[in-house]
Amino acid sequence: MNNTKPMNLILTSPCTCFALHNLHPDVKLYVKNDSRITLHANVKHDNVYKRDFPSEDEELVKWASQEFGGVTSFTTIRNLKVVTSTGTKVTKPGSSNCTLRNEDASEKHFMKIETAPLATSCSPSPQNPNDETELHIINIPDSAKPCNVSVRFGTKKTRVFLRGPQGTIWTFINLLHTQFVSNNDIMLLAMKHIISPTITLNSGNAVDVQRKALDYFKASTFTSFTEFSPEYPMVLLVLRDNDNPEVTKTSPAVTPTTTNAPHQMPLLMQLYTSPEYHSPMDPNTKVQSDKRIYAEISSQTLWDSVLTIKVISCFVRSTGSCPVVKELPFMSEACSAHLCPNSTRLSFSLDQLHELTTTTWDLECSVKVCYSQHCGDGGRVKRNLEVTQPCLQPPTPQCFDFRLPGVLGIAFGGFLIGVLLIGALWFIKIKTGYPTGLDISSTAANLPGCPCSGAKRQPVSTNPSPSENSSANASIGSTQSTPTSSMA
Repeated sequence: MNNTKPMNLILTSPCTCFALHNLHPDVKLYVKNDSRITLHANVKHDNVYKRDFPSEDEELVKWASQEFGGVTSFTTIRNLKVVTSTGTKVTKPGSSNCTLRNEDASEKHFMKIETAPLATSCSPSPQNPNDETELHIINIPDSAKPCNVSVRFGTKKTRVFLRGPQGTIWTFINLLHTQFVSNNDIMLLAMKHIISPTITLNSGNAVDVQRKALDYFKASTFTSFTEFSPEYPMVLLVLRDNDNPEVTKTSPAVTPTTTNAPHQMPLLMQLYTSPEYHSPMDPNTKVQSDKRIYAEISSQTLWDSVLTIKVISCFVRSTGSCPVVKELPFMSEACSAHLCPNSTRLSFSLDQLHELTTTTWDLECSVKVCYSQHCGDGGRVKRNLEVTQPCLQPPTPQCFDFRLPGVLGIAFGGFLIGVLLIGALWFIKIKTGYPTGLDISSTAANLPGCPCSGAKRQPVSTNPSPSENSSANASIGSTQSTPTSSMA
């Protein structure tokens, strides 16, 4: 602890042990008055204190909280080899309410812990390069006492075969990309639920265990075989990715994500526009509110159909300073376990968003992970959604067909109408008693501005009608003597 911030460090052990310490001047080391720890200093400082404090874990935490006002961390280490401060500042202050629980010591970013190995292992020849899923076999002989083994997996796709004496419990801290089987009970920390043994294997012989694992996973070889005999009732195993020890950093692209709770299942939501579920929609694709949307929620955990996903509720939340939250009714879509391994399908409509002006929403669904009839909280899966209103299409104008048949039809129709009109006029002329011939010259004479064109004027009949008197006859006679040129 030579590069750390000021701290109070309490060191306890029931065993006789020796320790070499290199402490920063601001580090105060506390041990019990009757401690069997022999301390040796690399650099001599007057910062080692002896006190009378309890040995039990809970009582020790209570004493430290009263003595120093709070506890920043409490760590129990089996077979300690080296513990070193990383110099990283602790992000949270000390708390007077420190609840002890199983955890991975590697999560403590402010210290690095090395322990002495207690297991024997082997790694045979490399597996088939086409098989990306590793197979790890862990065996606890029957001569060992039953214990609680906590297992933390890496980021690779992993198959794990776990075998231990009766009474052993394997606790999975995480289930990322993990397919597992065991002859013992398995506790899923995310669900707080225990899965009963799925295989029977009475023999703890290494050859029998390896043969059973290869037969179960239909594999030709395995990545590693590890065998150990725990000396304590609680053991932590960590399967690391040795070829990629650093955490992979991802770009800040828009991707479906889950809640940041540390022990929940990694979930993924994909949207589709049709019930065939062929091509997933791009996260930036805009969805029309009058269309039905199909979704598939899947887990990145390979649990070999042991667990199932059940959707509890879905809702949408608008983005902005004044968010609007609306529950989203959904329908479950049928899908066989063969087509939907580790996934479930549903569909929903966005009709209730039709009248709203907001277009950017967060779609979020809460799920449960179930084993048989027992279900536990599986977390929430979320993705963004761009909603658009459907456009009203203007009526399509009707165009007339002016090709050759249309032109001939119009011409024939005009000809037929003309014939009918002429026939009607001819019929009217006959019924009214007018002569059938047209007097063109007399008609022209009675139309103003129409030249005579040298046409002769027809003489007016001298036969008066019976009703005319003698004066009328005289005026008619005088009209007959008037030359036509005067009228012209």
